[in-house]
Amino acid sequence: MTRILLIRHGQSTANVEKIFAGNFNSPLSELGMLQSERTAEYIAENYKVDKIYSSDLERALSVGKAIGDKLHIDVTAQKNLREISAGLWEGCSFEELYERFPSYRDVWLNDIGNATCDGGESVAQLQKRFVSAVTDIAEANYGKTVVITTHATSIRVMQCFCEKKTLDEMKNVPWVSNASVTELEYTGGEFSIVRVGYDAHLGECVSRLPSNV
Repeated sequence: MTRILLIRHGQSTANVEKIFAGNFNSPLSELGMLQSERTAEYIAENYKVDKIYSSDLERALSVGKAIGDKLHIDVTAQKNLREISAGLWEGCSFEELYERFPSYRDVWLNDIGNATCDGGESVAQLQKRFVSAVTDIAEANYGKTVVITTHATSIRVMQCFCEKKTLDEMKNVPWVSNASVTELEYTGGEFSIVRVGYDAHLGECVSRLPSNV
């Protein structure tokens, strides 16, 4: 069995400014850096981690490095662990997306599993990419505990996959909070969920996506 700890990045400046980041490189906010440190402490106190992987985007890599520094483990960055490539949506405010892009307003907000970012990836493409990357990591580290620092939509598509929900049902899968821990087990080619979006260790520092995302 491989234990996978999926960790969403801490609050980013894009989160604060209420813009859609996608593959846009947005650093962590001051709160995001504090969240990262608290999550690093929580992981160090509760798990024996063997390997750390991360999206190569700064906001996720910062969390991976905070955990790596605490545990004295190097971080392996992988492009396939990135957030959805959002094309024309990247850098837009949520209000601007709602006004300019009907596909955001009508599909992303109401039927996210069937959404495609204008000029970017579809959620189905993200799920295929991300699940494949996590599966490869689980297979390569069988019997170990692995941290993967990544992004909100990536974790959401993985949860949908693990729960054997169709993409039509993904709209009923909630977002996880910043710097939260989602724990999976991989056994015999199958993923199972131990818990989703654990954030009690963050105390008063919990932050979440707004409702219009």
